[in-house]
Amino acid sequence: MTRGAVPITGLGCVSAAGPTLDACMASMFRGHRAPAPPRRFSTSHSVRYPVFEVPDFQAPAAILRTAALLLQAAGEALADAGLDRELLASLRVGACIGTTVGSAMNDEAFCRAFRTGADPSMGPMDRILASNPAAVLARELGLTGPCQTIVNACSSGTDAVGLGASWIEAGLCDLVLAGGADELGRITYNGFISMRIYAPGPCRPFDRDREGLNLGEGAAVLVLESPGLLERRRARARAFVLGYGSSCDAYHPTAPSPDGAGLERALQEAMAAGGIDPSQVAFVNAHGTSTADNDRVEAQVLARKLPGVPFLSTKGFTGHTLGAAGAMEAAFTVACLEQGRIPASAGFATQDPDLGAAPVRENTKTRGTVALSQSLAFGGNNAVLALGLGARP
Repeated sequence: MTRGAVPITGLGCVSAAGPTLDACMASMFRGHRAPAPPRRFSTSHSVRYPVFEVPDFQAPAAILRTAALLLQAAGEALADAGLDRELLASLRVGACIGTTVGSAMNDEAFCRAFRTGADPSMGPMDRILASNPAAVLARELGLTGPCQTIVNACSSGTDAVGLGASWIEAGLCDLVLAGGADELGRITYNGFISMRIYAPGPCRPFDRDREGLNLGEGAAVLVLESPGLLERRRARARAFVLGYGSSCDAYHPTAPSPDGAGLERALQEAMAAGGIDPSQVAFVNAHGTSTADNDRVEAQVLARKLPGVPFLSTKGFTGHTLGAAGAMEAAFTVACLEQGRIPASAGFATQDPDLGAAPVRENTKTRGTVALSQSLAFGGNNAVLALGLGARP
C-alpha cells in the first residue's frame, strides 16, 4: 500500500492507438480504432478474430518484441522527464516491469523440433532469457537499483507501478522506471480463443451485446521520482501516485468473484492510502475487458462504491494488452487528468441492465484532480492505482 505521494515525472507509451502517449490520446479522442486480423502470424480458425497490433514496428535481432516495445516507451518517458544516461548513472535507479507472457511462448519452431527429438540450436532460448523485460531495461540503460519483472496476469502493469512507488517511499531508489509490456503471439491468441472469451469482431466493453475481448500489444513506462531528487533537479511532477491497493479473490482460476469483494477491497485500500473520498474522484479508468464476467462484476462494484462517477474502458482502442494494460491505462489516466476530459468508451452502444452502471458514450469533460485506474486479473488478482495532479486531493 502506497501511503505517500510519489511524483511521476515522465510518461511513455506505445500501442496500436499510437507510437507515443500523445499520439495515443489524440487517436482515442478522435474515436479511431482499427482492430484487424493478425499480420505477424496465421491460424486455421474459420473466424478471423481481430487484434490490436502495433504497426510498422520491428524488434532488433538481439531481443524479443516485448522488450523492444518496452525500450521505446522507456525512451519516451525518460525524455519527457528530462533525464539522460549520464544523470541516470549517478542515481539509484530501479526497474519494475509487469508482463504476462513476456514473449517467452513465441518460438514454436524450437519447441516442435525439441519435441520430435531433434537437437535444435539453443539460440532461441538464449534470446528469450536475454529478453526479460526489466533486465533488458536495466542492461540497456545501465541501471544498478532493484530490478523486478512482475508476472501477475493482467494486473502486472498496475502492480509494477504500485511496487515501484513503494521502492521510492522506502528510500531504496532515487528513481524507478515502472510499467509493463507484452506482445501478441499465436499461442496466447489461440489460448484466449479456446477459452471462448474472444470476440469475433471489435470488442465492446460494458455493452449489453459484448461477446468477449480482443488482444492487443504495447508498453508503457512511468518515471517515478523521489521528492528529494525532484527538488534537486528543479523538475516538475506531471502527477503523483497517491495510493495503491491489491487483493486476491481466491475464488476461481480465471473468473472474478461474483460479489466483487476482492476488487472492492483493492479499491478501498488505494483510496484510503491516498486519503481520497469518493466525492473527489473525477473518473475511473476501468479494466473493462468486454467479457461477460469482468464487466458485470466491475460495473456493479463501481455502481456501489462510486455511484455517478464517470468511467470508461480504453481497451476498445488498444485491445487487452495483458501485462502492459495496467501501466498503459495509468499513463492514459494521467493524460486525461491533465486534459480534464476522458474519451468515449469505444464500442459501447447499448446499456446492460444487469450492470447497474454504464461507461461514457462520448468525450466527456471531468472535474477534479484525482482518478483511479484498476485491473482485474486471472487468479483473482485485483489492483488499483489512485493517481492525482497534486500531492494530495
